[in-house]
Amino acid sequence: MATVRLPDDPNFEQLRKQAKDLRDGARSGASEALALVGAHHPDGPHSPSLAGAQLVIARRYGFPSWTALKRHVQIIQRHRRVPDQVETAASPADEFLLLACLRYGHDDHPDRWRRAAALLAAQAGLTGASVHAAAAAADVDALASLLAADPTLATAEGGPFGWEPILYLAYARHDPDVSADAVVRAARVLLDHGADPNAGYLWHGLTSPFTALAGALGGGEGGQPAHPRADALARTLLAAGADPNDAQALYNRQFGSADDHLALLVDHGLGRGGGPWRARLGHAIPSPADLVADQLWWAITHDLTERVRLLAECADPRAAFRFPDDRPARLRSWNGTTPARLAAVCGSARVLEYLAAHGAPWSPSPADGVDALVAAALAGDHATAERLREHAAAARRRRPGLIVWAAARGAWHAVPLLVELGFDVNALGRGDVPLEQSWETPLHQAAASGDVVGARLLVDLGADPDLHDARFDDTPLGWAEHFRHSEVVGFLGPLTGLTGLTGLTGE
Repeated sequence: MATVRLPDDPNFEQLRKQAKDLRDGARSGASEALALVGAHHPDGPHSPSLAGAQLVIARRYGFPSWTALKRHVQIIQRHRRVPDQVETAASPADEFLLLACLRYGHDDHPDRWRRAAALLAAQAGLTGASVHAAAAAADVDALASLLAADPTLATAEGGPFGWEPILYLAYARHDPDVSADAVVRAARVLLDHGADPNAGYLWHGLTSPFTALAGALGGGEGGQPAHPRADALARTLLAAGADPNDAQALYNRQFGSADDHLALLVDHGLGRGGGPWRARLGHAIPSPADLVADQLWWAITHDLTERVRLLAECADPRAAFRFPDDRPARLRSWNGTTPARLAAVCGSARVLEYLAAHGAPWSPSPADGVDALVAAALAGDHATAERLREHAAAARRRRPGLIVWAAARGAWHAVPLLVELGFDVNALGRGDVPLEQSWETPLHQAAASGDVVGARLLVDLGADPDLHDARFDDTPLGWAEHFRHSEVVGFLGPLTGLTGLTGLTGE
C-alpha cells in the first residue's frame, strides 16, 4: 500500500537516487531507512541490495514493482507537454498554431487568437503545407489533400506543441465563426485516417490528460472558452470512441454553471467503463465511479441542482460518499456523509430540497447538533439556531471560517445570525470549497464578487477593511480594484487610508 503519493511530473533519475540513498542509509544503520525497508519489503527491516531498495521505493509510491514504477514514469514523460512555455515558432504555420490554441497559461486571450486569424488570412497557403495548421483551421480540403498523400499524418505529432493534428483542431480558438460542418468534416477526415479520438497530452506531466474532448469542451480555472463548435465536435469525438469519463474535461467545466457538457457525457456513458488513459496510468486516473462522486460533491457544495439531477443518473444520491485514499483530502474528509447532509451543512438549499423530494432527505439526530446548527444558520433559521445555541462553541471550532463560506455564496441572510452565534466577521477562510484554510476574509469575498450590499452589511457588523488576505497580501479594496468592481471600490475607498496593493495574480 502506498504511504506517499508519487510527485507530480516525476523524474526517474530522482527516483533512482532515492533508491540508492535508501540502500546506503540502511547499510549505515539509519533508523528511518530501516523502518522504510521494514514497511515495504517482504523480508522486513534489513540492509537491501539496490534492487531491494528499488522495490521499497516502488511500493512506497503504491507500485508493485520497480518495473511498474519505471513504466509509469516513462508513460508520463512520453506524453508530457508544456505548451504554455513554448515561445518560438519554426515556421509561419507554427506561429499560427502558437497563437491560435489554448495553452492554459497567462496568455489565453482573444487578442492572441485574433492575431492568429490575421496571420492565417494574410498567408493563404499556410495550411497547405502543415497538417497541424490545416486541422486547427478546419481546412477540410487541405486536410484531405495532405492525408491522401500520406495517411500517417493523421497521427503525426508536430507543430509547436508536439501534438497530434486532432488536438490542434480541438484547442483552436482563433475563428469564432467557423462552421460546425467544417469542424465535423475536419474531425471525421482525421478520424477516418486513423486519428485517435482519445488523443491527449499530460500538461507539465500531471496525470490528468488534456484530451481532444477536453479541448473541445473548454473551461478551466482561467475561464477558457469552449471550442466555437464544441457540441458538434464533442459529439463527433464521442461517436468515434472518446471516453466520456474524462477527468480533465469534467474538472475544467465544473467551475461554470452550464451543464450541457455533463448532459452529453452522461448520455455517452459517464460513470461506466474506463478508457485508454486509465489503462495507461492506472489508479492515477480516477475510476468512472470516483469521477461521478467528485462531480456530485462539487455540485452539492455549490448548490447546482440541475447538475445533481444529471449526476443522479449515474450515482445513488442516497448513498454516503466513499472516496478512496488516493482522492484529495478535501473529499476524503466527507467520507460517510450523505449527499443530503453535505447539502445541509453547506447551505445548499436548492439541492437539499431536490434531494428531499427524490427520497434522500436529511434528518439530523441528537448527535448531529453541530451540523444542525450550521445548517440552520446558513438557512437563516433563527428559531432553530437559537434552540441549538449550546453547540455554537463546537461549531466555531469545527468551522471557524463559516462566515467566509456564507459570504462567498451571497448568503447574507446567514451572516448576521452567524455573528450572533459568535463567529468572527474578520475570520480568514475559504469560499470555494468547504475546507477550513486561512485564505481571505468575508469582506474580500464581497469585494471579489462586486457585492456592495454584502460589503456594507459586513462593515456594519464590524468587518475591518484594512485586513490583508493570506494568499495575495492585499486588502478588500485591492481585490475590488483587481476585479474592477467600481461600486465596491467607491464604498471601501473612503473607509481606509490604504489603496489596494494589487497583489493578486494578473496585475
